[in-house]
Amino acid sequence: MYEVNIPEVVAEVTRIHDRYEKALGDNDVATLNELFWNSPHTTRFGIAEILYGYDAIASYRSGRTAPSVRVPSNCKVTTFGRDVAVAHTEFRRPPGTKIGRQMQTWVRTAEGWRIVAAHVSFQAAEG
Repeated sequence: MYEVNIPEVVAEVTRIHDRYEKALGDNDVATLNELFWNSPHTTRFGIAEILYGYDAIASYRSGRTAPSVRVPSNCKVTTFGRDVAVAHTEFRRPPGTKIGRQMQTWVRTAEGWRIVAAHVSFQAAEG
């Protein structure tokens, strides 16, 4: 069996997730690419794209020219043992009112923590 939310592992994944968020805001494509697992098994389902494999994800990232301006909130990290984690984040893109959601599955690899699966979506604003 595995232990859930070992404090030092939660802290590690939170730091790397924060690094991802900063890279996203800065449109730091090199760091964004680094943080995805370099494998044909990696997936990323976005707002308008379905990407299978690291090469497709890297190609998508290199085609974007503007940083992703968004305000993250309600970020949660749940770890399973020492090598698997899930990070969930809500966000808004000002001045919009839609709530965005992002989920990432992180795995500790020989190269460090990497995203092996990600999903980004929007819901209509509450109210």
